[in-house]
Formats: sequence, structure tokens, C-alpha cells
Amino acid sequence: MLHVITKKFSDLSADELYAILQLRSEVFVVEQDCVYQDIDYKDQKAIHVLGYKNKKLVAYTRIFKPGDYFNEASIGRVVVTKNERKFGYGHIIMKYSIEAIKSFFDEKVIKISAQKYLKEFYESHEFIQVGKEYLEDGIPHIAMVKF
Repeated sequence: MLHVITKKFSDLSADELYAILQLRSEVFVVEQDCVYQDIDYKDQKAIHVLGYKNKKLVAYTRIFKPGDYFNEASIGRVVVTKNERKFGYGHIIMKYSIEAIKSFFDEKVIKISAQKYLKEFYESHEFIQVGKEYLEDGIPHIAMVKF
């Protein structure tokens, strides 16, 4: 079972921040073999959505109000540790993130920059592709919006 909490950056403990950065690095840098600047000074503006299993961070996103990342509200850094993906935690953390955008920002329209291979995953959450494919940090991405 996944226990999900949301926190502003200023409410994160040092251990929570460390776990977030470790998980993002484990998946986006090591597993995906992508050298990029993960620490981008956007975490301070984000609401962090943390998914725990047995007190270990296994799923995560960060959400933004309109204007802080895109003109629309947005979800980014969607990540689930490799050994936990088979349990559907990506879907759970996305549902919580969509609900968090509604409750924190009173917004329905959400824009994301999605890795192209996850298009069907995001479509299952009612996102649709807008525009053409582009490279971000050497990985094919597409812009997607949920209306």
C-alpha cells in the first residue's frame, strides 16, 4: 500500500529532501543513463508529492501552480523506483498529484513534459499530446495537456 503526503519545500526535512534527490538520481540519472541538471532551483516553488511504502520513498512528483513552470499548472519529475513499478504506484501518485493541483491551486488544466515512451500512461490519466516530439536532455519528450 502506498501512503502519499504532500509538502511545501520549506516543510521538507533534510532526510525527506535527501530521499527525493536520491530517488530522482537513481531513476533519471543512473537508470536512464542521462546526465542532466536535476537540481534546478524549481523545487523551492513546488509542492512535493511523496509516496511511501514501508516508510521508504518509492514514488514522487512535484507540482506547480500556473506560471511557475508552464503557463498552466504542471506536474513534473514523475518517478517510481524500478522494483515498485509493477504495483501501479505511478498511477496512484499521478491521481494524488492531479487532486493536489485541484486542492492547492483550484486548477483543472495541467500541462506536462512527458517522456514519449510514457504517452499511453499519461493518456490513461486523460492527458493528450499537444505539439510535436522534442528532445529534452537527450530523451524524446512530448508536451501533454489535461483539460
